[in-house]
Amino acid sequence: MRRKPSTSCSEAESSAELEVLLLGELRVVRQGVEVPLPASRKARALLAYLVATGRPHRRERLCELFWDLPDDPKAALRWSLTKLRKVVDGPDRLRIVADRERVALDAEGARIDIRDVHAKLRRSAKELTVTELEDMALQLDAVLLDGLDGAGDEVFNSWLAAEREDARAARVRVLQLLATHSGVCAVSAAKWMRLWRDADPEATALERPRGATAGSRAVPTRMLGAAADANLPLLPRSAQPLRRQRIGFCEVSDGAKIAYATLGSGPPLLKAANWLTHLEFDWTSPIWGACFSEIARTRTLIRYDERGCGLSDWEVKDLSFNAFVEDLEVVADKLALERFPLLGISQGAAVSIEYAVRHPERVSGLILIGSYAAGWCHLASPEERARREAVRTLTELGWGTDNPAYRHIFSQTFMPDAAAEELAWFDEFQRLTTSPRNAARFQDAFGDIDVRDELGQVRAPTIVLHSKHDQRIPLEQGRAVASGIPNAHFVPLESRNHVLVDYEPAWRTCMDAVASFLAEYGI
Repeated sequence: MRRKPSTSCSEAESSAELEVLLLGELRVVRQGVEVPLPASRKARALLAYLVATGRPHRRERLCELFWDLPDDPKAALRWSLTKLRKVVDGPDRLRIVADRERVALDAEGARIDIRDVHAKLRRSAKELTVTELEDMALQLDAVLLDGLDGAGDEVFNSWLAAEREDARAARVRVLQLLATHSGVCAVSAAKWMRLWRDADPEATALERPRGATAGSRAVPTRMLGAAADANLPLLPRSAQPLRRQRIGFCEVSDGAKIAYATLGSGPPLLKAANWLTHLEFDWTSPIWGACFSEIARTRTLIRYDERGCGLSDWEVKDLSFNAFVEDLEVVADKLALERFPLLGISQGAAVSIEYAVRHPERVSGLILIGSYAAGWCHLASPEERARREAVRTLTELGWGTDNPAYRHIFSQTFMPDAAAEELAWFDEFQRLTTSPRNAARFQDAFGDIDVRDELGQVRAPTIVLHSKHDQRIPLEQGRAVASGIPNAHFVPLESRNHVLVDYEPAWRTCMDAVASFLAEYGI
């Protein structure tokens, strides 16, 4: 049975010339009248995909997603677009925009239910009324694009599953807001609390918010599951994800399994892996959590664990720069990313540079933080080489022990100005992310990096940000990267930390500079 349109929408929403409802079965309403959809599930799935992604797609890619050989995919796509034009095009406006290369749907001025929900959830919780939240809860109770399972290939099915998980996470957030809203009566609050718990069983610990009075309503808080189980220190301002991340796996040509995660909605931004990450533990981090949340407010953030660490395979034969680049290539291909900005931090910057040179048509911009073009094997003095080799030996012998002194060597050079509890967090985090053997192998691989000859071949707009007093990678190396890449922007940051922490002024400067860069180039 088809779900009736909600009657609690605002007048602005109801008066939209075109409404596309993705929650429940796909429905299209034009000028207040529901329009019959094509009988073909593939045609309906194509429309849903164009609406939900909100960007142009290559014709060849759409053919691969929805039609198999020996059928005639190109003819099937043309037929479907003809049918869909009758659904969404108005007398004075053509919504289906197609040329020989690409196809898109012009959704300007249209109302799309799930997009509206996500937009409301980006507002301050205090701005949301009980009526708005109840309406969103009703909408989100339906299965997103119900009935379109299996309408495309494996990539389409994975995309659909991810979108549904995103909608599920939005529902959890709405139920949480209703359960804790001061304007909800006690009886209704109990109902919403039960629904919230059913939707999110992890939200079981009860505590009063800081500063609450004795009569304040207790609210459930998630205990940062994986991090708590791993005995990582819980920090007072631990960053929470805006929405639950979606974790998947892909396989590289040598058989290594690479774990990746997506979070948020909007245009994609892909972060290259760096030392060291763990998709599950990163969210409790004073280092990455706030940064990831900031990006995911307006974009789909994609990140992955490098081979040899985190949720990716640890037992790998190849732990080299070329393998790191291939991991990035496979993740981008797995998610069918066509064109996107690339974020590279530390050695991830060199990986990003190499990828941008190999695939200039796919990289719309480069964001490089704490970067270097050549590892210590190429630049170090004999004394520095001896020191590095001694640290490597200590790493292999002591990394996995309970004594954090071995890992503290890195913590102090990464974040010399961080608070003691943050250094303790990073010490334990490093131990959990990889093995002693791999930690030593990573140091060898990073020392061998050399993309100096590739800098001049980068064609994407680039911003290079680097701490002035970086204790790990000197400022001169970041400046050399910026001077080698044509027309690159260089932004020195007032910090001693190689990895910025969210409360230092340089972090805000960095995030604002990145946002301005993306806006300037329309990326």
